[in-house]
Amino acid sequence: MQLITLDFETFYDRDYSLSKLTTENYVRHRNFEVIGVAIKQGDEDTYWVSGTHEEIAKYLNQYDWANTMALCHNTMFDGAILNWQFGITPKIYADTLCMARALHGVESSVSLANLAKSYGLQDKGDEVIRAMGKRRGDFTDEELNSYGDYCVLDVDITHELFMRMIPAFPRKEMKLIDLTLRMFVEPMLDLNDGLLELHLAEIKERKDNLLEDAQVSKEDLMSNPKFAKVLKGLGVEPPMKISLTTGKETFAFAKSDEAFKALQEHEDDRVQSLVAARLGTKSTLEETRTQRFIDISRRGLLPVPVRYYAAHTGRWGGDDKINLQNLPSRGPNGKKLKQSIVAPAGHTLIDADSAQIEARVLAWLAGQDDLVSQFTKDEDVYKHMASKIYNVSADGVSKDQRFVGKTTILGAGYGMGAVKFQAQLATFGFNIELEEARNIIQIYRSTNGAISGLWHTAQKMLEHLTNGASTRVGRDGVLGIDVEKKAIVLPSGLLMFYHDLFAEMEDNRPQYYYKTRRGPNKIYGGKVVENVCQAIARCIIGEQMLRIAKKCKVVLTVHDSIVVCVRDEMVPETQAYVEDCMRWIPDWADGLPINCESGTGKSYGDCE
Repeated sequence: MQLITLDFETFYDRDYSLSKLTTENYVRHRNFEVIGVAIKQGDEDTYWVSGTHEEIAKYLNQYDWANTMALCHNTMFDGAILNWQFGITPKIYADTLCMARALHGVESSVSLANLAKSYGLQDKGDEVIRAMGKRRGDFTDEELNSYGDYCVLDVDITHELFMRMIPAFPRKEMKLIDLTLRMFVEPMLDLNDGLLELHLAEIKERKDNLLEDAQVSKEDLMSNPKFAKVLKGLGVEPPMKISLTTGKETFAFAKSDEAFKALQEHEDDRVQSLVAARLGTKSTLEETRTQRFIDISRRGLLPVPVRYYAAHTGRWGGDDKINLQNLPSRGPNGKKLKQSIVAPAGHTLIDADSAQIEARVLAWLAGQDDLVSQFTKDEDVYKHMASKIYNVSADGVSKDQRFVGKTTILGAGYGMGAVKFQAQLATFGFNIELEEARNIIQIYRSTNGAISGLWHTAQKMLEHLTNGASTRVGRDGVLGIDVEKKAIVLPSGLLMFYHDLFAEMEDNRPQYYYKTRRGPNKIYGGKVVENVCQAIARCIIGEQMLRIAKKCKVVLTVHDSIVVCVRDEMVPETQAYVEDCMRWIPDWADGLPINCESGTGKSYGDCE
């Protein structure tokens, strides 16, 4: 199989650009034009080709793409051009941008320019800036040649970066990059534009009704000073807070502000209506996302933008301004967006979810073998926990008690304290006294000693990371430290970074912080355990995805689930195969009790 490294240069201006549009909209837009492409086959010289669409297509089609790994820096963009504009589908997609996030961490700058600098390669130029607003016919020959030199350099840098990165990059992760990119560049899912139009109309009607009930203008709701004036007119003193940014007093009108939340339950119905109208009017995510889905449906199939290694735990995330990782599921209209994502005619979607994967990983990693045994036997671990909390038999646990047991298993496993646990229950309408919360936390810790012990060893791991010392943590020492890169080595061999980790003495004890783009972030043993469990769960999902992809078209992954699209007549056989794959345990996770649940439907929402 040959390697072809390539980079397209395309027309853009102040309004039509990747900074203003999504990748999907940009590549499918009526203004789209390829100015030229630079191509490097293997280690051969890189060539710049400019011309009409037909001339570039003719040049591209001379290569044997069916036997080619196509390499770019941001292959979601260049791969989309290859597929959507020229009908070319390489055998494998590779991407130095994806690879860099995994090798250097998501907090590192992985632009081509920064990577070239960090690897000691030639500096990138800025010729692309001078190309703004110019179509191919607007360039002089000299300008076009200069642009070509710039593009050739980008391709040469990308190729060299790949050669430097590939020896340390796991082969399986290369396959996962390919799968991730195919969800976008080779779309298969359709959108139900009729349902989307109806949903958009319902959203707007709901907002209009809220305004009518509140009997105020939209302007009065959107402006903080005017909203405060309306509140005062109803005899309510506007809640205030100190801004963390400016240090000055400001209105506490954010939906997360406790004082503002209290107004939602005000004794005066007029205040409740006013607050509901403000929340509904200012909440635009559902409306804008629905409109974006409608716009995509008018242009074609739904390219699924999933970012490889979006978090420092390695988990996938949303991309291209369309986050499919957090589509709503609750409420009267909660599933509408999910139900709008549909299989093509004659096909069905299968959504397989790895059941309680993080809780299972935690029990296995800590060596909490009684809990591992319960998971292995597929017992109701939430009931078992509730029986300990309420001192009743597992069979005698009520629905509400089981919910408390579930919240305990999923929340207290990472060192959560009583205050936070109490608040977490309260968000679901379960109000308990602080003393009861303390008692529940104590019961969890005393009956799960191995898990509690893991928090302490993980805290010690932070000390070793800062000092550059080696250590092994977890069941059979499955977690290690890469001393040189100062990263945690996961059982799969992947790394998890805490960038620029440092310690500060607080109350005579070291407290640890690491760098993020939003500033320093505190990290401690329990949080390390949570991150590690998420990272291990992601590695397992990745391995399962690769097995599924041997026989099925993977069209989406969301957290711990994998969605495939199959022909209707293949559903029973394929669903059984997918479930078998989702129960498969990697060699490095011997004894981990894995299980799954799956559903089918013509739409993504119907699979749940």
